[in-house]
Amino acid sequence: MNADDEWLIIGELVAAQGLQGELRVKPSSEFPERFTEPGKRWLKQCNNQPKPVKLLKGRKLPGKSIYVIQLEGVQNRTTAETLLGASLLVPSSSRPALNEGEFHLLDLIGLEARLEKESPAIGEVKDLITAGNDLLEIELKEGKKTLVPFVKTIVPEVHLDEGWLLLTPPPGLLDL
Repeated sequence: MNADDEWLIIGELVAAQGLQGELRVKPSSEFPERFTEPGKRWLKQCNNQPKPVKLLKGRKLPGKSIYVIQLEGVQNRTTAETLLGASLLVPSSSRPALNEGEFHLLDLIGLEARLEKESPAIGEVKDLITAGNDLLEIELKEGKKTLVPFVKTIVPEVHLDEGWLLLTPPPGLLDL
């Protein structure tokens, strides 16, 4: 296991909020309690080792996929701005257990995208965008990137163990 496997990135610090040191977090976790319940988290800046930090409080901004958090020791905007771009982490051992047929959305990154079970891949999942509805960013073999809604009718099958997912896109979706 390498060092990156020990951590789960749950969000990125994207902006300072106000003058009291609060930070806006773009989440990459489907578990809101990771941003709202006080406790120990870790910050990783650039290629540095993760450093422990205490989450004091957090809240979701109404109508947005952004959380605002307060970290211990960050009491003003200037200090908050030094943390922008850092990743907010938790140990991979804190990953919640899943029921059969469920998966963590971050596990989708890197999967091949196929149009039929036995056909070659048409692309690869490069990112997950949570903007009200989850969107998969798929880089097609010809290099173009497209956004695909992550809904059962368009992505009916996910095979994590085999490293691929099945797409049944409506006509024209992959041409956008």
